[in-house]
Amino acid sequence: MASDPGLLRLTAGLRIVAAIGLTLAVLALLGTDVTHMVAGAMAAMVSTFAIREKNLRGQAITLVWGFPVALAAVSLGALLHSRVIAGDLFFIALIFGAVYFRRFGDRGTALGLMGFQVYFVSLFVNATTDQLPVLAGTLAVAFACSAVARFALVPETPQRVLDRLRGAFRARLAQLVTAQTRLLDAAPEELDDVLDDLRHHTSRLHETALMIQGRLEDGTRDAATASLIQRRIADAEISAERLGMLLLNARSAERADTLTLHLPHAPAPAAGKLLRHEDESTATLRRDLGALHLMVVRPADANRGAAVAQIRNRLLGYRDEERMPPGATLAVQDVFRGIGEAARAVMGLRIALDGPQDESDDSPATTRSREELEAEDMSITGTVALTSTDKEAAEEDDRSGLDRPTTRAAFQVAVGSALAIVGGEFLSSQRWYWAVLTCWVVFLNTASTGEIVIKGYRRVLGTVLGVVAGVLLAGAVGNHTWVAFVLVLVCVFAAFFTAPLSYALMSFFVTAMLGLLYTLLNTYSFDVLVLRIEETALGAACGIIAAMLVLPVRTDSRTDELLATVLERLGDVVAGAVEQLSGGPAADLLDRARDLDTALDDLRASTKPLTHAIAPQRERRQTVRYLVALLETSAYHARSLAATAELVPYSKHVAADPRLGRAARRIAHNIDVLVAQVNDEDLTGAVESGASIAAMLETDGLGVPAANTVTFRVLRHLQRLDEGISGLARPLGVPVGPRT
Repeated sequence: MASDPGLLRLTAGLRIVAAIGLTLAVLALLGTDVTHMVAGAMAAMVSTFAIREKNLRGQAITLVWGFPVALAAVSLGALLHSRVIAGDLFFIALIFGAVYFRRFGDRGTALGLMGFQVYFVSLFVNATTDQLPVLAGTLAVAFACSAVARFALVPETPQRVLDRLRGAFRARLAQLVTAQTRLLDAAPEELDDVLDDLRHHTSRLHETALMIQGRLEDGTRDAATASLIQRRIADAEISAERLGMLLLNARSAERADTLTLHLPHAPAPAAGKLLRHEDESTATLRRDLGALHLMVVRPADANRGAAVAQIRNRLLGYRDEERMPPGATLAVQDVFRGIGEAARAVMGLRIALDGPQDESDDSPATTRSREELEAEDMSITGTVALTSTDKEAAEEDDRSGLDRPTTRAAFQVAVGSALAIVGGEFLSSQRWYWAVLTCWVVFLNTASTGEIVIKGYRRVLGTVLGVVAGVLLAGAVGNHTWVAFVLVLVCVFAAFFTAPLSYALMSFFVTAMLGLLYTLLNTYSFDVLVLRIEETALGAACGIIAAMLVLPVRTDSRTDELLATVLERLGDVVAGAVEQLSGGPAADLLDRARDLDTALDDLRASTKPLTHAIAPQRERRQTVRYLVALLETSAYHARSLAATAELVPYSKHVAADPRLGRAARRIAHNIDVLVAQVNDEDLTGAVESGASIAAMLETDGLGVPAANTVTFRVLRHLQRLDEGISGLARPLGVPVGPRT
């Protein structure tokens, strides 16, 4: 559940295998020959994996529309079989249209994919006009079996997916608490590895939270329920991440930098007193982290009884100052408070997901936490924000002409495919379409030249290794037809199960599958698989050349655009949170925070070509990692501010403080300067630096709040934000003004 959130990869693999297996069974009963069985299997595969819509009605409509599109594609493929030039021109036009129609969302993408892939199937099986009646019947069987697999054999509803995602969130939250316990106990020589593990589990929890965010609109019964779940997921994520930071700080000889938790392979800070000897506080921390883990993983129907209530009451009691263990240092006291806040978030998550809990054995601290949660629940009146996909579509509609990404990509892939056809014909007049297929796939889900280069490299690597596997499998199978079909199904499942994790692995299994398919078609030879490598390398090269020469989108330009978006959304979250914390009107801050997370996730993906092992500039790789880590650190503090600010309108313990508006002015100014510099709008601005946020308040005669108050915690987040934003100046080449 934790490794495959929502079981999305497992479901996709099983559904495709079920569709192919059912298609093969029906076609075998109808006495279809092996060639058309292969065509049917490939059609069933594409008609299943191409559909990405979340609701069942949309999936059914797309599947219905897909059949005439596929029928037209295979018919034209057969009609143009002997007309080489006309067939090539039509193929290029089809490729252009398939990419261009992505502008119409998931349905346009699916229909374009079906048209292209089914035309490719007609080339693969050398379809001719006299075969059209049989091919049409084969397509009908394939689409019908795809529908049966999707809606009957391996059904999936938005509600069921969301339920599984919530279970995955709990599982990953439990894994994170386990990693935090390891951090507490790690020996000095183990600390770097444990810290990397902590970063990994923190990132996985964040990934699941974003996946839940994208499913809330379709998976919940109303906007209020979606907003409630969104808030509770955000609370649990923030409190868990904060607990890890507090544990790291308690282990350190001096205050640990939040950046350490987000920068890959950053060295662990020097160990402090907590590491050097076991005392009562350390033993209590270990016990209570185990208790928190129990609260997370214990099933809802078993979350009753006096023992469970005692654990819950003890952990929530740490939210009261008088319940702190005696003799604990200030840093360790912060960890206990973090455990209390995490326990409160877990309880709120349980109430939101599982309904009311047993209150018979509640302590005063637990009762207070329940009252706070109930007050927050009653305040929810907003609606769920658009999902990231919807927002991207809305932004896409504002562009026109060649500025539209789908239009640009359509021209690029059309030119690349034309080059691949010409080059592929020189290599083989029979298998040239492999080069076109590779050129096509390297443009899927890519947005810059760097991403296309990396994807092409992975495609070639996976193909080379897949050829080796294909040779071994084809030799082992021999003339055993049904053994080959079974192994084909295994390879198909493995390809789609691993696709989101590694494109190279997917290419490996697809190439191994092709070796088996050619065995079934009695056209297998070692030379054919070597040709597969040559055509794949040619197609990848043609795609890269087209991306570089035709309306290119440089990786730097793409990352600068996304960086500006991240900074703008970071500014929105901070400004809205500070305004609400200062006594301003309530705003939907968690949605703004999720918009920031989505933008940061896009930026992180766009920088992968710059941080990949094959990227030539090592210093640049380190700079990009540092930049992204600074932004992730700033986003963490912004999320924490937003979560605290959302408590202000209805909490008896978190009050507005007008002093905070003054504290955030420098942050807002510096974000504006960075955005202007990144967008090349104003190169004369400079980032301000100077005294700490708290010192600024003290200089203004406003005073510094007492430690352990909410205002003090807010100031600490603002201070870290101020440092993070100022720290972005150096890697971005923005001048820093004189100290103020």
